[in-house]
Amino acid sequence: MGVAGHNDPLLGETTCGSLLQQLQLIWDEVGESDDDRDKMLLQLEQECLDVYRRKVDQASTSRAHLLQQLANSRSELTRLLSSLGELSISGVIIPDKTTGTIKEQLAATSPFLEQLCRKKEKRVKEFADVQLQIQTIRGEIAGSLQVGDHLETPHVDEDDLSMKKLNEFLFELQALQKEKSNRLRKILDLVSSVHDLCSVLGMDFLSTVTEVHPSLNDSVGADSKSISDETLSRLSKMVTELKEEKVKRLEKIQALASQLTDLWNLMDTTVEERQLFDHVTCNMSSALDRVAPGALALDVLEQAQLEVERLDQLKASRMKEIAFKRQTELEDIYARAHIAIDTSAARDRILSVIDSSMFEPSELLADMENQILKAKEEALSRKDILEKVDRWMLACEEESWLEDYSRDDNRYSATRGAHLNLKRAEKARLLVNKIPAIVDMLVVKTQAWEQEHNTAFTYDGVALLAMLDEYRILRQEKEEEKRRMRDQKKINDQLAAEQEKLFGSKPSPGRPQSAKKLPGSRANGGAVNGTLNWRLSVLQNGARSASRDGRRESVRPSAPVNYVSLAKDDVASQASST
Repeated sequence: MGVAGHNDPLLGETTCGSLLQQLQLIWDEVGESDDDRDKMLLQLEQECLDVYRRKVDQASTSRAHLLQQLANSRSELTRLLSSLGELSISGVIIPDKTTGTIKEQLAATSPFLEQLCRKKEKRVKEFADVQLQIQTIRGEIAGSLQVGDHLETPHVDEDDLSMKKLNEFLFELQALQKEKSNRLRKILDLVSSVHDLCSVLGMDFLSTVTEVHPSLNDSVGADSKSISDETLSRLSKMVTELKEEKVKRLEKIQALASQLTDLWNLMDTTVEERQLFDHVTCNMSSALDRVAPGALALDVLEQAQLEVERLDQLKASRMKEIAFKRQTELEDIYARAHIAIDTSAARDRILSVIDSSMFEPSELLADMENQILKAKEEALSRKDILEKVDRWMLACEEESWLEDYSRDDNRYSATRGAHLNLKRAEKARLLVNKIPAIVDMLVVKTQAWEQEHNTAFTYDGVALLAMLDEYRILRQEKEEEKRRMRDQKKINDQLAAEQEKLFGSKPSPGRPQSAKKLPGSRANGGAVNGTLNWRLSVLQNGARSASRDGRRESVRPSAPVNYVSLAKDDVASQASST
């Protein structure tokens, strides 16, 4: 029962005091000695200290762990802020470590740390994307990266993820993208040039351009085309070579077209036959950038070359006809320049050359072309003098017409066209008065020409200076004849006046005494004019020039006495005004 009573305290709340009281009751029942009791109490106290000590140690360890965790969090915050180049997050300053308990500080730091970690991951991804694009464009420019190849994600330096560093990469990427755009534009321009050149030269564009790089095919998008230094260099070299080839082919096609035209003109080829090669001759004077597509293809050049060879062979068989045609052209040039040549001897020489065993058609034609060229040069040098000779001849004709007109008794009658003849007579007198000046100018120019060319200037085989001197002499004789006739007229008038005084007779008003034909007066005048016309037959109405068949044709027929020519009036007016 006593023991059960001792157990009553156990029915309540168990405490150290109740347990110690219960232990005392047990010891009393047992009869433990005081020494044993003291030992056991000392042991209990030691065991309690050990338990407290362990708990304190555990608490200390936990506190140290939390402090380390807080220090690590703050260190990570500091590192992330330094890496990102920021001092705060969203404008909130990180709390100080002495504020609040350790767990409160950890709770306050964790959201900032998580936010910085997310921002770091995003920033790392941005850096990786930008660096990947930079490496890709560098590889495309260097040619180390083929079209369609992909690079591995580049390593990002997480110690510097600041916006400043990111902007530096972005600026570099922007510069590379601009360089890529410029290179792509150059590539497309060069490809377009290759396409145009291939079109003109008749070459296959795809097979030509893909020799440089397969990505230059039209089926490949612009972003996938190669922009490497090697591609640009090879493409530029190809364009240069194609342009040089275009120049060579254009020169060749123009030379062939010129040969075709010359051969056609030589052999009087029909228009229908010439039209078959219009695609060749149309480029004879074309500029380099005006050549039509396909005009410089190899088959076109070959076709033109074969036609030239065929016409050369045909020309050899028709050499006599062609040579005489060239000789006729040469004779026409000399005839227009009033240069006398021996046409029969020249044609005989051509026949002898053609019939000889050493005959070479090209040499004969080249020699004749050289003669024609020299003849044109000589005709050009004589042009100024010949124009003055034509003016002189025109003045002489007008002088002859004026003399015939002055002898016409009916020139003042009211006949049809009389007023036109009066007008022409006025202009003719002005032109005739300029004849001495024209002759003097001709003498000066002729002498200068002969001194420059060291040969005599001939007009249809007659020395022009001799003709001018003879004309001066004849004109002087004619003037003397006119003076003699005027003196004779005065004598006749005096005789008539004396007869009137002696016999009282008076000439009839209808027939004035001055109009009578005195014996010998008309004959003498006619003799002078006849001598002038005969001795200057090469200049006045009898001037001749060599025709193509060797016959002589009249250059200017003489005008009738009352011939009315408006064209002649105009020419005389122009000559008198110069």
